[in-house]
Amino acid sequence: MQQNRALYNHEKWVHHRSSLRHLRHLLSSLQSRVILSLVPPVLAFTSVAIVVALYNTAVDLHWFPGFFPVLRASSLPYQLTAPALALLLVFRTEASYSRYEEGRKAWTKVIAGTNDFARQVIAGVDNSADDQSIKAALLQYIMAFPVALKCHVMYGSDIGRDLQNLLEVDDLALILNSKHRPRCIIEFISQSLQLLNLEESKRTMLESKISCFHEGIGVCEQLMGIPIPLSYTRLTSRFLVLWHLTLPIILWDDCHWIVVPATFISAASLFCIEEVGVLIEEPFPMLALDELCIVMQNNIKEAIATKKDIQAMLKGKRKRHSYKHSPNGCPNT
Repeated sequence: MQQNRALYNHEKWVHHRSSLRHLRHLLSSLQSRVILSLVPPVLAFTSVAIVVALYNTAVDLHWFPGFFPVLRASSLPYQLTAPALALLLVFRTEASYSRYEEGRKAWTKVIAGTNDFARQVIAGVDNSADDQSIKAALLQYIMAFPVALKCHVMYGSDIGRDLQNLLEVDDLALILNSKHRPRCIIEFISQSLQLLNLEESKRTMLESKISCFHEGIGVCEQLMGIPIPLSYTRLTSRFLVLWHLTLPIILWDDCHWIVVPATFISAASLFCIEEVGVLIEEPFPMLALDELCIVMQNNIKEAIATKKDIQAMLKGKRKRHSYKHSPNGCPNT
């Protein structure tokens, strides 16, 4: 999945729900990743159907010696196994969607934990001369963690490019040389908290925020390293292949040359369902992780930039309320 996934906004939801979506989806079929990936198997099964149709036609026209049989069979086995194939595809897709949902929830917790962690640091750490540089570096490490985790679970990601605007050169070099880059950034965060001049209770509270990062790593690595049982995937694939290799023989008596478009439609439909299940089995390329990380960084940077302005406005309100005059003309204190 080379293309970047996009987060939806109000305009995209309106476009997504448009009544013209069916026409739009039909016209964009040749740009579909799912359809393009299935061109070889669908063409292969359609070619088999053409060969069977040509052979049976030649036998019916007596172009071959009489001992060549017409390839035909009863449709009863297909009628009995069709529900089994449908249930197999449904369970396969449902299991894949469960993994997709688990990955989405894990990243929701990571992004929410990152925003909360950064908010606690911005509000709870003083901007003293000793802590100011460490606080700025700590916020950079916090923003860098989701980016490093995204690169850790997505094939083909360039972590050096994604982090070059977030981290200093020496920090980035150390992280790139690490075997597990998200855990290396967690170590940067932990060591930064130890260097800050904080009360022990506040330090403990901030350190507890790191747990959501460890949990996110655990869930993502589990989803990446443990697929749906391979026997289930192999069974579905073998069932589909055998079904469509014999489909022209089963349909010949009823359809004759119509077995060719019938096989094409059946293969395109059922293999597309199976392909969707395979794609969403690995959830991370299907999620808009790049945009999630960008939105998270923008939110934290905005919180840093507006902190002083918000504090000044609130202090001004407090000052105005404390000097309200009483009815006898004496100011209230």
